[in-house]
Amino acid sequence: MKFQFELIYQSRRSRARVGRIHTPHGIIDTPNFVAVGTNGTLKALDNRAVDSIGLQLMFCNTYHLLLQPGPEIVKRAGGLHKFINRQMPIITDSGGFQVFSLAYGSVADELKSKGTKKSHGFVLKISEEGVQFRSYRDGRQVLLTPEGSIVAQKAFGADIIIPLDELPPYHIGPNALQLSFDRTHRWEERSLQEHLKNPGDQAMYAVIHGGVNPHLRTRSCEILSKLPFDGFSIGGSLGKTKEEMLEMLQKLMPRLPENKPNHLLGIGDLESLAKCIPLGIDTFDSSYPTRAARHGMLLAEEGNIKITRRENANHFAPIERECSCWTCQHYTLAFLHHLFKSKELTGYTLASIHNLHFMVELMRKYRRQILDGFV
Repeated sequence: MKFQFELIYQSRRSRARVGRIHTPHGIIDTPNFVAVGTNGTLKALDNRAVDSIGLQLMFCNTYHLLLQPGPEIVKRAGGLHKFINRQMPIITDSGGFQVFSLAYGSVADELKSKGTKKSHGFVLKISEEGVQFRSYRDGRQVLLTPEGSIVAQKAFGADIIIPLDELPPYHIGPNALQLSFDRTHRWEERSLQEHLKNPGDQAMYAVIHGGVNPHLRTRSCEILSKLPFDGFSIGGSLGKTKEEMLEMLQKLMPRLPENKPNHLLGIGDLESLAKCIPLGIDTFDSSYPTRAARHGMLLAEEGNIKITRRENANHFAPIERECSCWTCQHYTLAFLHHLFKSKELTGYTLASIHNLHFMVELMRKYRRQILDGFV
């Protein structure tokens, strides 16, 4: 099946909506959560387990896969789906996010007020041609261009791909932001032209930029909505606080085409989901649930549980009594407490299964609430 967005229901209470994204590897019900499998796998989980949990869309990072194992090996394996043994849809980014995060810090860092420029020396040069950086694996110099990013993503064969964009930090000056903005949109158009040479069954989302500048965000929507992108992602600096991010999104979302899907890049914590779904955002990606699991934080409706706390040592009940995940059906908090205190890797796997299942069920509940008129 070719890529297609189907709008099922538009809320009368907010901009929240329920839809379906049809892809060659299955349907993505929206709104939905997208887990991040940086190297083609979610940490501590194999992909058949992830499929069985019902995660409909998985995010893989082009930057890491470009350096190891490389697009040639993935292509010879038959594409990313066959290489990692995943049956359901995959989205890949351009690789630019990781390159610029190494230089400036991530979007999540900015929202935690940590977005100050680093000096690791990974990014060597940013030019009209692309971005030259030093591989963190072996130190070799790599030039990532808009065309090169698309060639790699073609080899990976993801269902949804992203054009190369620059990720300037929050603290960038207005003149530098304008230069970055202009270059990013030229890069995106070059990426799109490379994609359209052989679109195949892949869809490409544009990346809306402009920082927290409302004029630039509006201009980005105007520029990119005139081009034949299949959907829109919201990238760049989202603000230094969640309040600033929400203010920006409230102004931005009404300007996006309603007949195409949208995606918020790098955001997927519980608080942000609750506040952003009513704004009309369709999908969110984040490593939040699996990262929380590895730190011993178990997601639960009545409040998250820190598994290493002493009171869990004698708690012979599942994480949540009504939870149908594999972990809750077979193991107790006491056993999980023991695994984490013993630093057994099985604990990370069982916690990750529960947290990912929690997110899948949470999004199902959000879709039901929208359909029932509560959101």
